[in-house]
Amino acid sequence: MGKPTGFMEISRKESGYRPVHERIGDFGEVEQTLNDDDRKAQASRCMDCGVPFCHWGCPVGSKIPEWQDAIYHGKYKEAFDILTSTNTFPEFTGRVCPAPCEKSCVLNIHNEPVTIRENEASVIEKAFQMGFVEPRIPEIRSGKKVAVIGSGPAGLSAADMLNQLGHTVTVYEADDAIGGLLRYGIPDFKLNKGIIDRRQKIMEAEGIAFVVNTKVGVDIQKEELLKKYDAVCLAIGAMKPRDLEVEGRNMEGIYFAMEYLKQQNKKIRGIKIAENQRILATGKDVLVIGGGDTGSDCVGTAIRQKANSVTQIEIMPKPPKQRIENNPWPYWPNTLRTSSSHLEGCERRWALATKRIISKNGKVTGAEVVSVEWVKGADGRMSMNEVPGSNHVIKAELILLSMGFVSPEHEGLLNDLKLEYDPRGNVKTDVQTSQSSIEKVFACGDSQRGASLVVHAIASGRQTAQNIDNYLMNK
Repeated sequence: MGKPTGFMEISRKESGYRPVHERIGDFGEVEQTLNDDDRKAQASRCMDCGVPFCHWGCPVGSKIPEWQDAIYHGKYKEAFDILTSTNTFPEFTGRVCPAPCEKSCVLNIHNEPVTIRENEASVIEKAFQMGFVEPRIPEIRSGKKVAVIGSGPAGLSAADMLNQLGHTVTVYEADDAIGGLLRYGIPDFKLNKGIIDRRQKIMEAEGIAFVVNTKVGVDIQKEELLKKYDAVCLAIGAMKPRDLEVEGRNMEGIYFAMEYLKQQNKKIRGIKIAENQRILATGKDVLVIGGGDTGSDCVGTAIRQKANSVTQIEIMPKPPKQRIENNPWPYWPNTLRTSSSHLEGCERRWALATKRIISKNGKVTGAEVVSVEWVKGADGRMSMNEVPGSNHVIKAELILLSMGFVSPEHEGLLNDLKLEYDPRGNVKTDVQTSQSSIEKVFACGDSQRGASLVVHAIASGRQTAQNIDNYLMNK
């Protein structure tokens, strides 16, 4: 603990965002950075608690007090070594993680947690600048070959650890570039894709092979896959979106959020998209249905496309600004979250259910919504009741559905493998081994647990890699 009184002398200071009028004109990253002195001062606020709840709250078990102390003393190599001992890709989590560590930080009792996420991003960027991040080429190979299907955060973390354990790893990606959700699901203004490319070069130098534009189950049949590899790791995500089953759903102008975000990311990447297939918010009133992070990403994208207006609605009631009695620290706070996109000009509304889509000549013109009330029953469950006479229409020429994801896509590889699914439709795996109903097939990330955070995916990939290694070595 470098400065025992740091948390009493120094207030929390965030790097903040680029000015709104500037950032909405491009897709560059919106978040700014602190200078070295300010960053060290923020790191000094870590109290090195007797019980580090930040460590408990972090899915990858980051040893946060230790690398905060290293930052404070300017020991960036030490900070980098400690940070990466549990987190494969801090350059990703340092940008897009909602930071459960900060929510459980002891200083968050007073709403002044350590800037852990920003400090994490600063450590890895310093490490790249100072040449600490170098290819780690395994000295010994096991002779075992593993296929990782999917190159999102779970697949990449599994591939990285399997490679370090000495196995020969091939990562298959159906799209034209690796990254999965990181590449095409998260906008560039939150995660510049050069960050992914930079990491890919290192992983390739370490011996990992990446095969893109290849859909396993179509371009490579399951028989070939199971014959060629000693183990298979499924990291295909949970990309089946929750649909809106209402009258008018099939009208022109309604898209899933991921269709919209992926297309814009491809456009920025330089991929040509036919004008008649382009999903554009320019000059339109946009309605985003769903109040989560993906919906927020749609808001920021629509604003940058110069939408006339953007409205985001959520079926749940508006969260409180502060924790309520039954939601104490250090648990995740069920409070109102405001993203950088929301600050750019968006109307947010809560407790609204969509009744039907309104259209003219086959094109969307709006959505009829109704206010709802949530009531707790005798069994403790919440039920939704419509408020009589509250029906009204929200004008919209573009409607984006961002209501979460149901499960991994079953059609294709998963059904061909005849895998078992859990009650939620995810790949059923053994809790201890990550093994599916087929002996040599394992699963990790969202395909195993359902849609979740990037940091959960990284943790899952690492754990599954260890389980695959145990399987291969015992075999």
